[in-house]
Amino acid sequence: MPNYRRFYSGNIVFFTVVTHRRISVLTGEAARESLRNAINNCRKVYPFAIEAWVLLPDHLHCIWDLPECDLNYSRRWAIIKRKFTQAFLDGGRPPFWQNRFWAHLIMDEKDYENHMNYIHYNPVKHGLVERASDWRWTSLHRLIEEGKYPAQWGEGVEIPEGIGQE
Repeated sequence: MPNYRRFYSGNIVFFTVVTHRRISVLTGEAARESLRNAINNCRKVYPFAIEAWVLLPDHLHCIWDLPECDLNYSRRWAIIKRKFTQAFLDGGRPPFWQNRFWAHLIMDEKDYENHMNYIHYNPVKHGLVERASDWRWTSLHRLIEEGKYPAQWGEGVEIPEGIGQE
């Protein structure tokens, strides 16, 4: 069982962001670097902490902890998507992103745990790996190193219905 103990101020948000027509581009080296740079540039102006992350070929899930009294995540995603697209122009293929994204305010510790589990188990759910720890582009590795997850996390994990699909 992961080790969570935190205060929920209404600033912790789960997101799902999907590429346009689900093009499989996000796990390529150039896309990962473009996305990382876009996020870092955005965080300089609009700070936020990334609690959890998983990057799949055609979508990503994450949990952000926003500064108190700042829920302007739409502006942040607009900046990230725009900067990614500017850096990753490839033969005039834009748009790279669906117009919208899914956001869910985390309500309590159980909701946080369920969404953290959903994020880290997602590559297994999609059949990309057999074990969650086998997926490279996830915050699970950092959380294992920090002792918040056991090394073999994911075996027998159950995601309640509706989590990640609100």
